[in-house]
Amino acid sequence: MDYAVLLYGDETRWDRAEPAERTAAYADHNEFARLLTEGGHEIIGGAELRPTRQAKTVRGTSDEFTVTDGPFAETAEQLGGFYLVRTDNPDDLYRLVAMLSGGEPIEVRPVVPGEEQV
Repeated sequence: MDYAVLLYGDETRWDRAEPAERTAAYADHNEFARLLTEGGHEIIGGAELRPTRQAKTVRGTSDEFTVTDGPFAETAEQLGGFYLVRTDNPDDLYRLVAMLSGGEPIEVRPVVPGEEQV
């Protein structure tokens, strides 16, 4: 099964992070990726997202729509990135995801398989 690993956090903390803190965070993600592969999980996609100040929210239909600045949800924690992981062992995936948490929430959600999509 495929899972979306959704990484949330306080953007202002990342904005203020020293270069050494950012380097350490990226090292944690590299270790996470290594351990996923070592554990038989497969990363099939993902990305770090730009800050929400660069986001746009679109509402309407393709014929009539509006575009506004900012994210859809106004929350303290913003979606900062995601992984798409294929695994047969979600319990081990949860264990590995916890290494990235640092107290911030990480949501792991099953992805609807293509054959179930309408």
